[in-house]
Amino acid sequence: MSKEHKLYIHMLKKNKTRIKAVQTLILIFFFAIWETAAILKWIDPFIFSQPSRMLNAFISMTKDGSLFKHIGITLGETILGFVISTVAGSLISIILWWNVFLRKVLNPYLVVLNSLPKTALAPIIIVWVGNNINSVIVTALMTSIIVTIISVLTGFLEVDSDKAKLIKTLGGSKKDILTKVILPASIPTIISALKINVGLSFVGVMVGEFLVAQTGLGYLIVYGSQIFIYVYILIFFFIFFWQWSNYLIIEIQLHL
Repeated sequence: MSKEHKLYIHMLKKNKTRIKAVQTLILIFFFAIWETAAILKWIDPFIFSQPSRMLNAFISMTKDGSLFKHIGITLGETILGFVISTVAGSLISIILWWNVFLRKVLNPYLVVLNSLPKTALAPIIIVWVGNNINSVIVTALMTSIIVTIISVLTGFLEVDSDKAKLIKTLGGSKKDILTKVILPASIPTIISALKINVGLSFVGVMVGEFLVAQTGLGYLIVYGSQIFIYVYILIFFFIFFWQWSNYLIIEIQLHL
């Protein structure tokens, strides 16, 4: 490795460290201002809470194990809804890419389903499926699967058609076009769909838990709406979960 290359890598690492440091300082400054405003009564600590009270509540919920119980249930439901919607949505996208006639027939229905307010359908889903965990999973599935189908299918259709024609000219089948051209070229699109799906599945689970669950973070938010401090704790957990899942998907993308 040349001296210039080593210097370049050092500069990249230094710049990355500087960015992380500034991000951390901004977060510390935000919490410091928040705590100060609550102590000096610039804001109402009961309504807006304060970092020290949130930390004490977090420690208390951690000690009695209630927080981990609710987190585990919600994460399990989110992962299940995410996996089902991603796999099913991708498979349906492949079928629609494969069958042009079916794609043209179903296209307007996909557009209509995508425009529907899925979260508003949650009460109807409860009537259909029942007042149980299945309603939560179906709500998460309804929230994310249509977006997956549309985004992945759009990625398939935007792949360079000349490459597909080349495979066909060389005697390749439609299966060869799918496996050798369409899927490899659509990996960035599928990764983007995964990033979107995580958030949508999480939102779907939250809505389902708001309505039917007796455990989970959605239930805890409903309960905590009368105790504002719980709500703020859960908001920060949502942010952490999204950042963690996004980082995990990026790592998967880097290793593909």
